[in-house]
Amino acid sequence: MGSFDLAWSAAPTRGTSVSKPGTRQILIAFAAFSALRILLAATLPLSFDESYFWLWSRHLALSYYDHPPLIALAIRLGTWLFGDTVLGVRAVPLAASLATCWAVWQAGRVLFNDERTAAIAAGLLSVTLMFTAESLGATPDALVLAASAFLLWSMAKLEATHDGRWWLAAGLAAGAALLSKYTAFFLVASAGLWLLATPRGRAWLRTPWPYMGGLIAAACLAPNLYWNALHGWISFKFQFGRVSEGHFTLRYLGEFALAQLALASPFVLILGIAGLAGETRLTKAVRPLAFAAAIVWPGALYFLVHCLHDRVQGNWPSFVYPALCLLAAPVFAAPRREGAAQAVLALSRRLAFPTAVLMLLACYAQAFTHVVPLGARDPLARMTAMGFEPVARDISNLARQRHAAAIVTTKYVVTGWLSFYLKPRLPVVQMSQDERWLEAPRAGTALLSGPLLYVTQHPDRELPLISGRFAAVEPLGALTRKEDGAAIDKVYVYALSGFRGGDTGRLP
Repeated sequence: MGSFDLAWSAAPTRGTSVSKPGTRQILIAFAAFSALRILLAATLPLSFDESYFWLWSRHLALSYYDHPPLIALAIRLGTWLFGDTVLGVRAVPLAASLATCWAVWQAGRVLFNDERTAAIAAGLLSVTLMFTAESLGATPDALVLAASAFLLWSMAKLEATHDGRWWLAAGLAAGAALLSKYTAFFLVASAGLWLLATPRGRAWLRTPWPYMGGLIAAACLAPNLYWNALHGWISFKFQFGRVSEGHFTLRYLGEFALAQLALASPFVLILGIAGLAGETRLTKAVRPLAFAAAIVWPGALYFLVHCLHDRVQGNWPSFVYPALCLLAAPVFAAPRREGAAQAVLALSRRLAFPTAVLMLLACYAQAFTHVVPLGARDPLARMTAMGFEPVARDISNLARQRHAAAIVTTKYVVTGWLSFYLKPRLPVVQMSQDERWLEAPRAGTALLSGPLLYVTQHPDRELPLISGRFAAVEPLGALTRKEDGAAIDKVYVYALSGFRGGDTGRLP
């Protein structure tokens, strides 16, 4: 037997109580971290991407430049329930995060025939930085994580029951993923890999069920395809154009590896890789987690190739994390054996939860208290609107003093934050990146003919886009965004007048 055999027969039998030592603690920890995540989501200012997606939700469409439409629909539902508040923007993705852990837990119960190992899988997922970061914010990753988890659960039920109707649920989960983010194509590829590479998968190809599931997924994707066809396939050119960018380099390989070590936590990643190795051995044995392994491989191989010529953003592989934690759970629960590899696994079992929890608590402490005054070096402060509300108030006062009819911007970061945080709200006109706002109305010439303010973070790069369109551009000064007295960045404000005509921009 190989060094990564997991001794499935050694797993406890069905009926293991939730009160068994270890299981209850895992579930209590999961509930505690879920409560912390909800509290942080209700208080942390919006990131620039979240405010951008919130603007999408005000102009619903079949798709958008960067992503499919599900995130905009989710935010629209949340703000309908809770208003245009931080919690309203994040409400549905937060609910999806709870559903993600539930689906992983249920998939584990089916696959492992053991309550404790199933709880371990959900617990491991809930303490990863990837899951926490992506599920507390209103981003497509929160939704694709949920879709990936429900796809795993559907396929686990399919394997356990041999009921072809579970292919319909799998198709719906894959369709929801395709409506969330384009990386969901890797989930579809994983289903194809499992169908072709495993005996059980090939047996299903002789039935109509996987094709019916595929039709459901395709039907979910159809509105996106229709919208893109009307707009010159703009999303596909943008997203898939990255594949050929850059040239061969090892510069990004270490960066990608370190990012995943941090986002998974080192010992959870080791356990997941060990589980993946055990599930992909070329034997005739039926592997209980073959589909989970199939989910990991297409995305992992692509991102490894991609990072050899261009940067891979840390969140891109988020959709593999439910499968990775399912793969890690039986390795965590397996009895210890002899050998060097087993010594590494034994250490990883002991340290997986403590290390991940300590990393997560450190991040929560920094987010809640800013105990380390990092200022502009704090990635959370840079990405979110920490300290932006006082800046928005100052801009509002300037607009009132100048009798400005609107605020002009040239980047979606400033557009989103001003639209959300400016009180009282003024029209915000973005006069660049038209492709981001194809469903938003155009600003009228009458609006731009009066006094205006222009707000930018990068006047050296962006001011030339504006200065040629207005007769007068008057600098009014810089406003510093701060958190606990530490400067994060600056925004620069200009008074505009004398619109010369031409492109009027959009009103997102």
